[in-house]
Amino acid sequence: MEVLRFYLPFKRFFRQLWTSGSTDKNKALVESLMQCGVIKSPKVAEVMEAIDRGLFVPDGNSPYHDSPMQIGYNATISAPHMHATCLELLENHLKPGMHALDVGSGTGYLTACFAMMLGPNGCVVGVEHIPELVATSTDNITKSGAASLLKHGSLSLHVGDGRLGWPENAPYDAIHVGAAAPEIPQPLIDQLKPGGRLVIPVGKSFQDLKVVDKKIDGSVTIQSKLSVRYVPLTSRAAQLQNY
Repeated sequence: MEVLRFYLPFKRFFRQLWTSGSTDKNKALVESLMQCGVIKSPKVAEVMEAIDRGLFVPDGNSPYHDSPMQIGYNATISAPHMHATCLELLENHLKPGMHALDVGSGTGYLTACFAMMLGPNGCVVGVEHIPELVATSTDNITKSGAASLLKHGSLSLHVGDGRLGWPENAPYDAIHVGAAAPEIPQPLIDQLKPGGRLVIPVGKSFQDLKVVDKKIDGSVTIQSKLSVRYVPLTSRAAQLQNY
């Protein structure tokens, strides 16, 4: 749910968006992210092509523009370059059969991408505290390339306070948080598997995308990757205030 824009100066790319169908537009978006070096991994490119972003952005928006979009309830879906960045950072922890947690799963896009990377023997959990968004994300994923994984049960979506994680399916090899926490929630560190990685924006006025790695001995290292601007990770009541 990030709100920092990354501009793609590709006139040919935008001409493609006006003249092609949704599948071609999604592919053109992925190709443009590869051209500017945001996507380096063939696997990340494959998954982002397989999951059509247009299915996860509300009508009336331009889903293939590299910009965050409002999804209602004072929430956003992150810009494609941030989804790509997080997938790149987590790729080695999103191997078939692993466990992943997506906190603030919104309309379900990144959750679906995780499921495609982990496959039917993996476990992907999306946690979102707005029930209407959980219903929307379920519907979106049902129409996407990850539909069979939702039906199979290797992908599940839940209403809950993501700051508490989802202990039922812990520990997780990968945890992603789609909103900025004032500090890293301890339950998420606790639910991270030794050898696992957490990617989370941290801060208030000034935010950094943090990468938290838990070593095999249980110790934790934290790196700052880049400056970002996300909506806050907060309670449902606070998020819906003045909505």
